[in-house]
Amino acid sequence: MSVRERLDLYLVTDTALCGGRGVVDTVRAALRGGVSAVQVREPVVTTRELCDLTSALRGVLEGTGVPLIVNDRVDVALATGADGVHVGQQDLDPVLARALVGDLLVGLSVTTLEEAAAAEALPEGTVDYLGVGPVLATATKPDAAAALGLEATAAVVAATRLPCVAIGGIDALNAAEVRRTGVDGVAVVSAICAAADPAAAATRLRGGTR
Repeated sequence: MSVRERLDLYLVTDTALCGGRGVVDTVRAALRGGVSAVQVREPVVTTRELCDLTSALRGVLEGTGVPLIVNDRVDVALATGADGVHVGQQDLDPVLARALVGDLLVGLSVTTLEEAAAAEALPEGTVDYLGVGPVLATATKPDAAAALGLEATAAVVAATRLPCVAIGGIDALNAAEVRRTGVDGVAVVSAICAAADPAAAATRLRGGTR
């Protein structure tokens, strides 16, 4: 499966939103609904807890072809045998991240045309894909930048040849509209993690993006 195909429905985890069901069972259910990539983003847990969770998810995803990506923490990605790492503008420089992780996937968050242009100017092979957003207003990440909106998202996507996944405020009702900006896929947190039935939620999101 190509990087672009893996971005089709990209799940970002959130322990609090998963509630008593837990992250592992939420991801297991979401897989049945067609999730194509999973990112572990758990900023308030300890390093040991993050490693334990990532290792557990690696076991769930093993043999599925669905990549496991760790947000920010290159050390955790390497220690647990994850498939990649995703860094933000204030995290480890993507060139350094690439040097550390070798041929693992490296994703980079961008919000502006300038950030997309800077990513485009990186040495070839530094970054495998861009996370573009927040596209719409979201309460999932309190420190997120102001929402781009659909028109600005389309402009950012058009400014790069790299595969792009949109994130921020996306649900089954607006996923198709977001995809029409030219992104290769949509990333969601609450739309699956907070759903009563993660498998059904993932199925609806896939239907909304086709």
